[in-house]
Amino acid sequence: MNAIANMARLTKAGVKLGWSGARVLPEHVNLPGPLGLFSRATSPLRKNGAATGNQARLSKALTSLGPSYIKLGQFLATRDDLIGRELARDLSTLQDRLPPFSQDEAVKAVEAELEAPIDELFAEFGPAVAAASIAQVHKAKVKGPDGTLKTVAVKVLRPGVERRFQKDLDSYFFAARMIERFHAPSRRLRPLAIVDTLAKSVAVEMDLRMEAAAISEMADNSKDDEGFRVPKVDWTRSARRVMTLEWVDGIQLGDHEKIAAAGHDLKALGARLMQTFLRHALRDGFFHADMHPGNLFVDADGDIVAVDFGIMGRLSMKERRFLAEILYGFITRNYTRVAEVHFDAGYVPRKHSVAQFAQALRAIGEPIMDRPASEISMAHLLGQLFQYTEVFDMETRPELIMLQKTMVVVEGVGRGLDPDLNMWVVAEPVAKEWLESQLGAGARIEQAAEGAVSVGRFVGDIPKLLDRAERSMDALATVAEDGLHLDGQSVARLTAAQNRRDRWSRLGIWVGAIALVVIAIRLLF
Repeated sequence: MNAIANMARLTKAGVKLGWSGARVLPEHVNLPGPLGLFSRATSPLRKNGAATGNQARLSKALTSLGPSYIKLGQFLATRDDLIGRELARDLSTLQDRLPPFSQDEAVKAVEAELEAPIDELFAEFGPAVAAASIAQVHKAKVKGPDGTLKTVAVKVLRPGVERRFQKDLDSYFFAARMIERFHAPSRRLRPLAIVDTLAKSVAVEMDLRMEAAAISEMADNSKDDEGFRVPKVDWTRSARRVMTLEWVDGIQLGDHEKIAAAGHDLKALGARLMQTFLRHALRDGFFHADMHPGNLFVDADGDIVAVDFGIMGRLSMKERRFLAEILYGFITRNYTRVAEVHFDAGYVPRKHSVAQFAQALRAIGEPIMDRPASEISMAHLLGQLFQYTEVFDMETRPELIMLQKTMVVVEGVGRGLDPDLNMWVVAEPVAKEWLESQLGAGARIEQAAEGAVSVGRFVGDIPKLLDRAERSMDALATVAEDGLHLDGQSVARLTAAQNRRDRWSRLGIWVGAIALVVIAIRLLF
């Protein structure tokens, strides 16, 4: 029955998107026969979008479908390797803004989650000042030990948002499984893994303790970073569905006139923002992945303050070294080294030629290097690099795509502050410092010591490994001698299970087709 429900939900969403007149597939994608025929037959009857661009129509349609489709659209905006650059650009304008839920509902949610009356928790609890698909923010005040009032921000999850997201995520997983099953070329793009990444991201966003922990972790990582800070978490007034933070008084980083009027150096802020992002990605392997101007402020001291830590990115040590090496390799025009890093990291299979891949990298790098500083883009470079994935059999790396897309946003904000910001000049000291810290003499000694400990553990485990190997060889010898046997009941169960799967798949497809026709008729008549 889940297959039928998922087909119905997806069909309803598909018809609503189609009726809006918005383009939701890349231009090069050809629809299967029945869907293509349905699209052509209903094209004259859809809403005419001539008065508005695809961006506005697509944003409006996704917003009308609810919170999970807003998040899906924002997530796909980071995946132009899947949906194409133009459609990704259209989705990047999608704003996660919804009408707030009522003050009474917010108060009830806070009291239920923190298990205390609102008057005991806060001296004041004002109306929502911002509302998005998952949560909204209220401005409130708490009384300190000395009796003084301190302003705080209280983030509260929308009532019932978890159930709504779970239903829609089930349908996304269903669609991904069908795509992988019936469209072999799409398997390289790993649709199931992509939906799983979205599901994990949403799960983290809907547990505000995780966001509070992310803020705390970044505060520890960046405590010595000059000119950057994050708000403090009030853990006594935070739980799974409620989070209380220090209120940030500042100027949004996109308001250049106010920043200049307050006496802050716009050029210095642009360079600091870019270096801070790279430092977090390389040094910590943990970065804010939603650094648009609405989430960045400049306080009275001139510090950059980041808010909204619902979407975070992580990089393993291998990926951090990969990033630093390719940035520094392109800066120094050492394309052979950049190619070798791809092979060493396992991103490009060994069946390909290092020299040929280095040639492809040179074709990307050289046209960029000779441009004016204002036209150099590291994010554009990484984007071109990822376009070679199919040619050289590179698997999609969601964490690197998120890094690249975050870099696009950070570069845009930085360039807004300083149109002549030279990305290579800004990035070089950060990449060079990190590589020296990882590949210098001190780091090599530390790595050698860690290696010695690992070898010691391995030697200690040798008797256990030998015992397991002996038992495995005995089992394989028995199978080789007597063959592998399944009893009659096992064969019967396997056959019945396969028949059930085939039967439900066929039924789901027929129900979906019938639902499509019924919904289309209702919309038309």
